[in-house]
Amino acid sequence: MKKILFALTMIAMGMVSCVPAGRFNDLESRYESLEAQNATNEERLDECLDDNERMRDELALLRRSNDRLEQDTTYLGENFRRLRRQHEQFVEQTETLMEGQTAETRQVMARLQETQRDLQRREDELNEAMSEMAEKEQRVNELEDILQRQDSIVEELRHTVSNALLGFRDEGLSVEIRNGKVYVSLEENLLFATGSTQVDRQGEQALRELASVLEQNPEINIMIEGHTDDVPVRSGASFQDNWDLSVLRATAIVRILQRHGDIDPQRFLAAGRGEYHPVDPDDSPEARRKNRRTEIILTPQLDELFRIIEQH
Repeated sequence: MKKILFALTMIAMGMVSCVPAGRFNDLESRYESLEAQNATNEERLDECLDDNERMRDELALLRRSNDRLEQDTTYLGENFRRLRRQHEQFVEQTETLMEGQTAETRQVMARLQETQRDLQRREDELNEAMSEMAEKEQRVNELEDILQRQDSIVEELRHTVSNALLGFRDEGLSVEIRNGKVYVSLEENLLFATGSTQVDRQGEQALRELASVLEQNPEINIMIEGHTDDVPVRSGASFQDNWDLSVLRATAIVRILQRHGDIDPQRFLAAGRGEYHPVDPDDSPEARRKNRRTEIILTPQLDELFRIIEQH
């Protein structure tokens, strides 16, 4: 269906601007490639978020396992000390009875040997448990350290972005942390005129400030999400529907960020949510105003977490 709509759009443009057939085919091919790349990037992002959530669950599981292991180690240590006391008692008895070489002495010697074997077995168990506990504790510490550093990076990024965009706070801009990511939300009136995909001068200035921050933080991935309200697109517009409008606005913002900052294009993911992810489901003018927004989602790269997952 998307390809048909794209083709109809391009045919209409061709009728107006006399675009050659070769140019049309090239544009259609590029559209399909970008669409496939966008789907792949969305899948990769979802995988990263799922992996991040699994790692947090695994961390909680490791902590519980570590607590149980500490309890087992305490129990083994108490048994080990008890057996050592018994061993010392048997040694004393043996030394007393060694002179007579009686049947009682032989019995004591047999018990002594059995106790020694049991003591060695318990000591081996204790050492193994302590070694296992040390390995798990090391892994827990590694995961905690990475998650703490990730949270620190996200908080520092939020602070840096907030300071850079401080002058636009009263113009419909907010910066907050959600689910371990920094969300920069810009209302429509800060970036676009109603029904337009052209960023106005004030919006471009805000994006210029943001591009400077993103250029200095190359380890941050950038996702641009366009959102609209549920009012249908007027007849005769240059785009087909709200979904189309949200995607075009997202790609327009990507181009501005690249123009004002030396940012690797592979860090970007442009997406359109249309009217289907409202922040306020009401149909009042105020709710629709809040829903007409663009969200720039900044996510730290998770390469180090993936490395630990592969190692274990």
